[in-house]
Amino acid sequence: MGLFDRFKSGTAPTQQGLTAEGWNSKGGALYRLNRYQEALQCFDKALEIDPRYAYAWGLKGTALYALDRDQEALQCLDKALKIDPKNADAWALKGAALYALGRLQEALPCLDKALEIDPRNFLAWYNKGLSLDKLGHYAEAVRCFDKALEIDPRFVRAWNNKGVSLYHLGRYAEAIGCFDKALEIDPQYALAQKGKRMALAERS
Repeated sequence: MGLFDRFKSGTAPTQQGLTAEGWNSKGGALYRLNRYQEALQCFDKALEIDPRYAYAWGLKGTALYALDRDQEALQCLDKALKIDPKNADAWALKGAALYALGRLQEALPCLDKALEIDPRNFLAWYNKGLSLDKLGHYAEAVRCFDKALEIDPRFVRAWNNKGVSLYHLGRYAEAIGCFDKALEIDPQYALAQKGKRMALAERS
């Protein structure tokens, strides 16, 4: 289960005088509406009430990551993990934030920790693939993207980045197949369009 999987509502709750869990739930709903700044305010309210609410620290880290505030996200995720070190989603997101900061060698152990706790955490497999590709370990990256796609076959970014890693390996026909799969899911996905053009040019 992802950090926000329990928040399925399409509208944000409006109750006042909420408990920590209530503020957390409202923040999760706002996050799903891409209202990240408002979501942060709700997570802060939850943490004012219960500073040891690990789930709220994790969600606050997720919202900060969505706002590209990666260093602040790391601080929140570290707090979540200090309280609940078995939180696979927090480990996975910490790895993603470290990747975004270019700290690849630090990202990989976090992603491995997430997968040790939850081998079906597809975001951990995906971000591990990104990190390995960036480090030039293209075949290992492909295997990670495959793992992510076994869990979520419609994960368009995983299809695209599998294509990128295959392109780096010179396996252009396979790369084109991955870009085609990404475009089948999202015909407007610009990165897959660009990747396919590059692979076609190399193959011709």
